Amino acid sequence: MSFELILVMVTAITGVIYFVDRIVWRPKREAAMMPDKEPIIIEYARSLFPVFLVVLILRSFIIEPFRIPSGSMYPTLEIGDFIAVNKFSYGVKLPVTQTKILPISLPQRGDVVVFKYPDDPDVDYIKRVVGLPGDRITYIGRTLFINDKPVSQTYLGKYKGVESGAIMNGASVVEETFPDGQAHQVLLDMEKGSKDMDTVVVPDGHYFMMGDNRDHSNDSRFWGFVPERNLKGKAFGIWMNWDNGLHFDRIGKGID
Repeated sequence: MSFELILVMVTAITGVIYFVDRIVWRPKREAAMMPDKEPIIIEYARSLFPVFLVVLILRSFIIEPFRIPSGSMYPTLEIGDFIAVNKFSYGVKLPVTQTKILPISLPQRGDVVVFKYPDDPDVDYIKRVVGLPGDRITYIGRTLFINDKPVSQTYLGKYKGVESGAIMNGASVVEETFPDGQAHQVLLDMEKGSKDMDTVVVPDGHYFMMGDNRDHSNDSRFWGFVPERNLKGKAFGIWMNWDNGLHFDRIGKGID
């Protein structure tokens, strides 16, 4: 059972108890001259319902925190990063069912997105949008091709990580620039074989996702496309990093 579903359930239960007490039980206690004899379950519901409701609204419609558990997005995101995700970037959706009730915008190539893993919707993944609906995507010899044209790459040097990131030391840091000019950094581990993929065409209503740590990422090259309904929001900032200690240089860093 997902945390989102649990949050909806406890909010609904405490809310029902709170409102039934306001309408039915409390008037009966007052009529019986026992206004102070409030059962403890009602006391807890009255105290917790507003808290649960605020958390549900914030988490479902405005902003949601996530923690990065793996190195698949190095060098953009590091293990231990706590990130903030804009939940209304791609439209307002109902919690649990993810039914869109207010369209706002669609993902753009280069967005870093949190989404439900297609093979297990209870698991959240974070990757970069590489292919939009209708795009032809190819990955050969560590070069990404979009619509049969190679994406520009500029070598920036060797990666120097700290703590958990030290495992990637020596990998090549490369700036990749998409056709629309959006630039970001990726890691290429020349000591591993390239995880190549023949050309695929992104279906309507779907997106092709890749991790920035190209040789250490489980992404759309292996399990396919992400349906639009699985998108949870756009990652836009790092508010903390804890990886064997607090790393102050990561606090408040934006996500490109």
